[in-house]
Amino acid sequence: MNDYDIVILGGGPGGYAAAIRAAQLGKRVALVEKEGLGGTCLHKGCIPSKTLLRSAELFETMKRSESFGIRAGGVEVDFAGVLARKDAVVRQLRAGAEFLMKKNGIAVYRGTGTIASCGPVGDRAGVVEIADGEGASVSIGFGDLIVATGSRPRRLPGLPADSRIMTSDEALAMAELPASMLIVGGGAIGVEWASLLADFGVRVTIVETADRLVPAEDADVSRELARLFVKRRIKVVTGARLADGGVAAGADGIAARIERAGKTEMLEAERMLVSVGRAANVDGFGLERTGAAVERGCIAVDSSMRTANPRVYAIGDVIGGLQLAHVASHEGVTAVERICGLDAHAPDPASVPKCVYGRPEIASVGLTEQAAIEAGRSVKVGKFPFKAIGKALVFGETDGFVKVVAEEGSKAVLGVHMIGPHVTDYIGEAALARLLEATSMQVGRMVHPHPTLSEILGEAMLGADGLALGI
Repeated sequence: MNDYDIVILGGGPGGYAAAIRAAQLGKRVALVEKEGLGGTCLHKGCIPSKTLLRSAELFETMKRSESFGIRAGGVEVDFAGVLARKDAVVRQLRAGAEFLMKKNGIAVYRGTGTIASCGPVGDRAGVVEIADGEGASVSIGFGDLIVATGSRPRRLPGLPADSRIMTSDEALAMAELPASMLIVGGGAIGVEWASLLADFGVRVTIVETADRLVPAEDADVSRELARLFVKRRIKVVTGARLADGGVAAGADGIAARIERAGKTEMLEAERMLVSVGRAANVDGFGLERTGAAVERGCIAVDSSMRTANPRVYAIGDVIGGLQLAHVASHEGVTAVERICGLDAHAPDPASVPKCVYGRPEIASVGLTEQAAIEAGRSVKVGKFPFKAIGKALVFGETDGFVKVVAEEGSKAVLGVHMIGPHVTDYIGEAALARLLEATSMQVGRMVHPHPTLSEILGEAMLGADGLALGI
């Protein structure tokens, strides 16, 4: 049996980041992955969906190329080519991850790992058995274990078994575009799919139980997104829920009965996409043998990512919280550094940037205006539109704004909320401001290059004190 200092179950962004950091710190590391390195993010989430979004965005831009002085007739979607590009991007990134494992001397075991035994102390705290799916198995020992088993799309109970009712996993495998799609769930995943399908010419209806789309975002951002979706002829239905037993699959597609404001309405589409969040993968690999606690469907951990068993850590989607790839990576590094005796803590959720990659993009960090008020903070708001930014006019994308929530008196940046062109590419500046506890005036007076999209952040920061220069 091979023994390792650290064994990691799951090769997603959290797992492979943890493996690399452990190798850098001189640990003997094994990583167990049953599918491909990169996990859900690379194979069924972040990367493939964003690749599709880029193709959809390009198609939409080409359809209006005459507004840029370019005549491009006969522009069509080759969806097979779109899928081929998606697969090529995934292959390239997977190869990169595999190279990093070899470069850092990390042992990669391909198969399903099960915790066979696990104690709280000892050089060998436990054993993981790995089955390769073809009848062969191997056992490896570990001193410390990191669980990074990720999550899966939640499924609504009571839906008929029909291939036209999908989660994001099945949607990524569609061989052709449907004529129409009913999307249940108006969070990040539902909004991204609504955007890309609409740009590809699919008739889209999106249904959300809350009273607005992306309910975790600032209310002003939600209103702007709904306005722009309606402008793009995406049907937006909020404050609604599927009626019990109200979904039927027929020869012509899917029919769904929804309830809102005490009334019922029938919605029809060729296919249905269910995007109602993700469930942590806590079953089927022997977690119960570790003594780790499971609370509300997720593994409970402390600020160092340690479970109730001091030799077992958990990171990423499986612990709930912000189920984001970049959060998982930081949690993986945190877990390894604590195992190695370093002072490390999980990232503060209030300083983690969140992104939604539809059209327009959404990005945010920190408190919404409403959350800040409810927390008893005295706030002031700066808001600046993209229509006043030269680079946005150059791009031909002027919808949206940046909103800064700052504290009266101290001018501390409490939150930044963006909706508009490429905002996911420069939300990092706002996250850095939060991390360094910068004031709105400090960020506003920082020299932003012109013409860029990022200069809108400086204007919005100045706007919190009524000092914006652009308008």
